[in-house]
Amino acid sequence: MTGGCRLCPRECTADREQGELGYCRMPSEPYVARAALHYWEEPCISGTEGSGAVFFSGCTLRCVFCQNYEIAAGTAGKKVCVERLAEIFLELQEQGANNINLVTAGHFLPSVIRALQSAERQGLKIPVVYNTGGYEKADMLRQLEGLVDIWLPDYKYESARLAGRYSHAPDYPEHAKEALREMVRQAGAPVYDSRGIMQRGVIVRHLVLPGCVYDSKDVLEYLHDTWGEQIWISIMRQYTPMPQVRGFPELDRSVTEEEYKEIVDYACFLGMKQVYVQTEDCDRESFIPAFDYRGVESPDTCRCLL
Repeated sequence: MTGGCRLCPRECTADREQGELGYCRMPSEPYVARAALHYWEEPCISGTEGSGAVFFSGCTLRCVFCQNYEIAAGTAGKKVCVERLAEIFLELQEQGANNINLVTAGHFLPSVIRALQSAERQGLKIPVVYNTGGYEKADMLRQLEGLVDIWLPDYKYESARLAGRYSHAPDYPEHAKEALREMVRQAGAPVYDSRGIMQRGVIVRHLVLPGCVYDSKDVLEYLHDTWGEQIWISIMRQYTPMPQVRGFPELDRSVTEEEYKEIVDYACFLGMKQVYVQTEDCDRESFIPAFDYRGVESPDTCRCLL
């Protein structure tokens, strides 16, 4: 990263290779907080066998309402080398994972690319999912062509004002749209295996926030009008008010049943057919995994390739 880090739209230019922390609060080496089978993704991702979720530490957004704040803030995670990261992918495949699910990996992109290439040489065959908050640079995503099969981005806001207030990124909508365009280009139409597990495609997630029904409707309208049935949309109601939202009183409550129903009804009004919705018991902290380093460490000494 000559001239400092420019992997994400922040382009903070931190010299992360020399240990300087970027906006993501991470140096250049990958840090992972958990690598295990995960059963709480969309049905075509988790299935019954589970998704092989690798939770990376740090984040380029650090939304004030983050449900995974412990790792997004960089307070949890262990450093892993490229070789160990490739081993983790292969171990999850051996455990029967439907896919390798890279959760918030963009700020470690060079290392992740090398690890995926290494794992593929060693027999990684299951699909790779790129699970992201959506705040990505399209030219960085192009480097993943041929390595990522399924794109699982958020589309958090249509409003630049909300993006600035809650994610410190008023330019979020423009970058998320460019990123999504690149994801759809790479993935093409959704493809499934005989079990209904996605092999290629794009699923866009939208987390409903309390008091933001108007913006959620704008998000759905943009996604439907632009992409139609080229993508699936997941309307999530699992927002859980975390301690760090105390400075944002409008977010310090759950989404009401009426708010969520209004958004789902609007999706029906738009004629959306490829939509996932959630039941009303999803706004619980039990849906947040324990970042206990499960699956991260190896009993063998790892030769670091960074």
